[in-house]
Amino acid sequence: MAQFPTILGLRHGETEWNREGRFQGGFDSSLTPLGRRQAGDQRAILQQLDLSGYQWFCSPQPRAVATAQIVKGRSSEFYLEPSLREIAMGDWAGRSRAEIAAVNRDLDLAGLAVYWHLPGGETPGDVAKRVEAFLERLSGPAVIVTHGVTLRLLACVYFGRDLVEFGTFPADHGVVYRLDPSGFQELT
Repeated sequence: MAQFPTILGLRHGETEWNREGRFQGGFDSSLTPLGRRQAGDQRAILQQLDLSGYQWFCSPQPRAVATAQIVKGRSSEFYLEPSLREIAMGDWAGRSRAEIAAVNRDLDLAGLAVYWHLPGGETPGDVAKRVEAFLERLSGPAVIVTHGVTLRLLACVYFGRDLVEFGTFPADHGVVYRLDPSGFQELT
C-alpha cells in the first residue's frame, strides 16, 4: 500500500438538492443557510490546527467552491482539482430518490450500493482511479474540499481498502476528516 501525505478532507455544505433528496453528480444546487453554517463550522475546526505547509485543493463544482470560499476565505488561494469532482450520476443526475425508486422497484436506494448502478454514469472504480492519480501527485499535506462519494472513495484508496467498503467511511457535512498513516479521524 502506498503511503500518502496527510489529508484533511471536507465535504461541501448541505445544498438545496441534498435537502430534497436529489442526486447532484455533475449538476449543482446552492448551499442552504445550514450548508453555509456547516462550512463555517469547518473553518472553525481548521483554525485550531497548524496548517503550515498544507496545500488547498477543491472540486471545481460550485457547491464545493462556495464551501471552500467560506472555509478558507474569499481572498485566499486554492487549486481547483477536477479529480475531486463528484461521481457522475448519468441518467439519474438531477432526479430524486423517489423518482428513481418509482421506476426501479428492485433497487435499494437507501444506501450507498446504489452508486454501483448508475445508468450512463461513472462507477466507484472510475472515481477511485482519478482520486488515486490525485493522491499520487501530492507532494505534501493537503486540505481538500470535495463531495460525499468522492471523499469516501478517496479514503478507500488512501487506506488500501476494497472499494465495496466505501460506505464504511462517513462523509458528513460540517466535519473535517483527517486521513494519515495512523488512521481516519473525525474532527468536530
